[in-house]
Amino acid sequence: MADVRPVPRPVTLRSITLGDGTPAICVPLVAATADALAGRAAELADAAGPWRDAVDVVELRLDHLTAVDDLDRVAEAVGVVRAALPDEVPVIATFRTKQEGGARDITPDAYGRLLERLIGLDAATRPDVVDVEMYTQPDVLERVVDAAHAAGIVVLLSSHDFTATPDRAEIVSRLVEQQEHGADVVKLAAMPREPADVLTLLAATEEFRRGPGLVPAVTMSMGALGAVSRLAGDTVGSAMTFGAAGEASAPGQVDARSLRAALRALGGTLG
Repeated sequence: MADVRPVPRPVTLRSITLGDGTPAICVPLVAATADALAGRAAELADAAGPWRDAVDVVELRLDHLTAVDDLDRVAEAVGVVRAALPDEVPVIATFRTKQEGGARDITPDAYGRLLERLIGLDAATRPDVVDVEMYTQPDVLERVVDAAHAAGIVVLLSSHDFTATPDRAEIVSRLVEQQEHGADVVKLAAMPREPADVLTLLAATEEFRRGPGLVPAVTMSMGALGAVSRLAGDTVGSAMTFGAAGEASAPGQVDARSLRAALRALGGTLG
């Protein structure tokens, strides 16, 4: 008898389901203060504004906060963003470390304490998802993943390479490792040096989806060369793409409104 492959598990974030249909559009919020973040979130939420139709998910980039060492003020920033957004829009809390392309350095212990503080917030203000870098200190990684799951918060494990693109087998291996470490969603972003690198990332994403992948994957090739990867989720199985609403948080992010229009056009041809 042939082996029966387990059915992949989509992940529901409020009104959005990852891993089932057209990729969701995530818009990062980048600002230095809670007040500035609240203002940016309100702009995204404005039903009459230019961005509302382009936003499915919001990523709060905590590494850009001036007061990031004050955990109470970080918690306040998450709360004001949550309050400013419509109930149906989920929030990802991310502290991107310097070594993975973020704004500042942080010790593994401080990184773990920050994420655990957010996980411990009350249900009305805490994030729906925490981004945890897969190469953080193993005991910190395990502690944060366990705490998030105990609180009912989705874990997105991530890996970023801003210098090159790993080979296909390595990309698949990292995604599988993230899944084995308890990720509900896996993520990998890499910088291409030539067009073949973009194709490598897309092929690896598709291989993970049809092979060992049991959870939604989010992958992207960065920079202008990799922009096509942000539109290819329906084809290769990337469940979410990142678009800019003003300031981009990573190289190659497409304007979120243009991204929505492109995904709709491509969806019409693929569906």
